[in-house]
Amino acid sequence: MDLSGKKGVVLGVANAQSIAFGCAMALGQAGAQLCISYQNEKARPHVAPLAEKLEAKIFQACDVAKADELEALFRAAGERWGSIDFVVHSIAWSPLDELHGRLLDSSAGGFARAMDISCHSFIRAARLAEALMPAGGTLLSMSYYGAEKVVDHYNMMGPIKAALESSVRYLAAELGGKNIRVHALSPGPMPTRAGSGIAHFDQLMDSSIARAPLHRLGTPADVGAMAAFLASDLAANITGGTHYVDAGDHIML
Repeated sequence: MDLSGKKGVVLGVANAQSIAFGCAMALGQAGAQLCISYQNEKARPHVAPLAEKLEAKIFQACDVAKADELEALFRAAGERWGSIDFVVHSIAWSPLDELHGRLLDSSAGGFARAMDISCHSFIRAARLAEALMPAGGTLLSMSYYGAEKVVDHYNMMGPIKAALESSVRYLAAELGGKNIRVHALSPGPMPTRAGSGIAHFDQLMDSSIARAPLHRLGTPADVGAMAAFLASDLAANITGGTHYVDAGDHIML
């Protein structure tokens, strides 16, 4: 798989165990040039060594909740390269107390902010990427099986990820005429910092290992391999889907 000459933006690298870093590693190893963001100054010391390892051409702060920072990141990519070929959006957030509570009890403010950061920021990134993809490209987001079925303790993130998957389909339809392909990747549970915020997450991972046909968890590197494939010309005729990287967990009752 050769991504030589391709350039792209990876949003959501937090540490070496993050799914975004697994994607960035696979894309970089396939030859792509990378723009890596970090959320804020607190996160910078954790992400800077990773960006150096990835030989990132752009390393810049981007809190996706701040429109000016997201716009500045894509502007930097445009100034550096003129165009880009892919975007990886691996960002999700909700108030921890509401994530641990019932959907029924979620606040309007908490739900709206979680939706903005976890879903609409992908739409905003897609809009900014569109102008930098005159010859087409690939947009990738991260979902989870809790978007499709009720998963214990996933709570308010289930409807939000469902909205994200629906957004992927609509964006794929709207951008297909410009040869921009849009995908959701759906990893199974894996030991990331984001996953650890879900209550009883260890039990969720153990259940997935027991249930999945391959009886193992996926890894960020597995997700990265799928991301690299979808960003490559080998996937030129694929768009709009949700692609599971969960050892087959999603097919089981």
